[in-house]
Amino acid sequence: MPTDCISYQKSGYFAKLIVDYLEEKPELNMLYNRFPTLENFKSQLEEKAQNYPPENRAILVEALKYQYKDFEISEETQQNISILLHSKTFTVTTGHQLNLFTGPLYFLYKIVSTITLCDTLKKEYPEHDFVPVYWMATEDHDFEEINYFNFKKVKIKWNAESHGPVGRLSTAGLASVLEAFATELGVGQNADYLKKLFENSYLKHDNLADATRYLANELFGKSGLVILDGDNASLKRLFVPYVREELLNKTSFQKVSETNAILEKNYPIQVNPREINLFYIEDTLRERIIFEDGIYKINSTQRTFSEKEILELLDKSPEKFSPNVILRPLYEEVILPNLCYIGGGGEISYWLQLQSNFESNNITFPILLVRNSVLLVSEKQFQKADKLHLSWKDLFSNQQELFNNKTKEFSAFTIDFSEQKEYLKHQFEKLTVIALQTDKSFIGAVNAQQTKQIKGLENLEKRLLKAEKRVHTEKLEQILWLQNELFPNQGLQERKANFSEFYLNDGSQLIDRLINNLHPLESNFSIITL
Repeated sequence: MPTDCISYQKSGYFAKLIVDYLEEKPELNMLYNRFPTLENFKSQLEEKAQNYPPENRAILVEALKYQYKDFEISEETQQNISILLHSKTFTVTTGHQLNLFTGPLYFLYKIVSTITLCDTLKKEYPEHDFVPVYWMATEDHDFEEINYFNFKKVKIKWNAESHGPVGRLSTAGLASVLEAFATELGVGQNADYLKKLFENSYLKHDNLADATRYLANELFGKSGLVILDGDNASLKRLFVPYVREELLNKTSFQKVSETNAILEKNYPIQVNPREINLFYIEDTLRERIIFEDGIYKINSTQRTFSEKEILELLDKSPEKFSPNVILRPLYEEVILPNLCYIGGGGEISYWLQLQSNFESNNITFPILLVRNSVLLVSEKQFQKADKLHLSWKDLFSNQQELFNNKTKEFSAFTIDFSEQKEYLKHQFEKLTVIALQTDKSFIGAVNAQQTKQIKGLENLEKRLLKAEKRVHTEKLEQILWLQNELFPNQGLQERKANFSEFYLNDGSQLIDRLINNLHPLESNFSIITL
């Protein structure tokens, strides 16, 4: 059986910026506060304790109690909300869109990483308490990114329209989605549970935020997960000074632009700041705030505000102001006693653009941790990999590269003409010396002949490899089948599949296995056999 593991850096699925971050390249030190090691949390605890207003805790807890008032919650979650009042309680946070029925598998991995890191920190720092928080991205408006999930090879889609914050979107019309999903699920105890879970989440709650809260609470309530909706007037009021700063001085644009100018020399830029990184929101409206000719305008509308008017609106109705991707992290860290943000590679990439803006606002920058990545493997798939003598490194590799390497491995003789090419190279070096000593015009002919003969060897090598592939067709097709099963469309399983596909067979053990096997401070892909 395969026994190797594969690091994030060698998996081939992470951008250069994340690889360099994980390898702690010194040129990136300026982009973050502390690297995620168990030891570094000690200093992070001390700094956040000094830089988080105690009065914010009461406002946070009251907001959470209000958001949970119509929900049955576990004792563990209830306890975690209560202890947020204590000065020695801190959070570890992840965030995610309100994807239909959780969307891709990595939704689970983010939350499990958050839960398990809290457990790890509690063991290391027993005098403190640590609360796992899932920040629901209720103010997003990219409905096309969240209105579907994949079950096996079927796309289950919610056909609706959304123009405002997705958290406020009505769940009307999702009965037909459940009907389509139920047809694919079939029968059985786990199938019945998934149908009921979908029904209770989406058909018994009026908006997408409440539906997602119910769903995440059902899956992770016993682990004490606290689910937070930032679309809240009392929480937004804590953010008023920073919104005012953004409106008047456009600080985030200046600071992030400076960082981007440094980053773009070596890395692609994940997000670009706008002059004002705020939206104006209502139930069916989410539009950018634009500053032109001394007037604040709401994009795509006729609404305009003078400076005095928009500041009066901010004081009166802070819930109408929504931070975009540049300012949302700052908002999170203002309202939470947070130590660490856990996200995917793309998320951590844009967080790395934000450190200077946090400094200018005097808010502690959290430790940034790349979430756990997982490959779920059935026993049948595991045995197949063993039979074919495949390592995890093999299975993570490019498909054409895998085919070529395995063909050469299966072949009874060496399909590599490197030795012959090297021999030719030496022979033509000698011919070049002779040409230089006689007639320099021969050099062109010597070089042309070298190129021709090397090309001939390469063509022979390709033909031989192709012929050997035909000889070993059966084995190679089995490898192709296995890799395609584990890496749909040659992409990561966790970005395509939905948890329900695995819950159907594994039941509630699925989440237990994840919690027992994921170690967020280790940057290796977790391979879990179901």
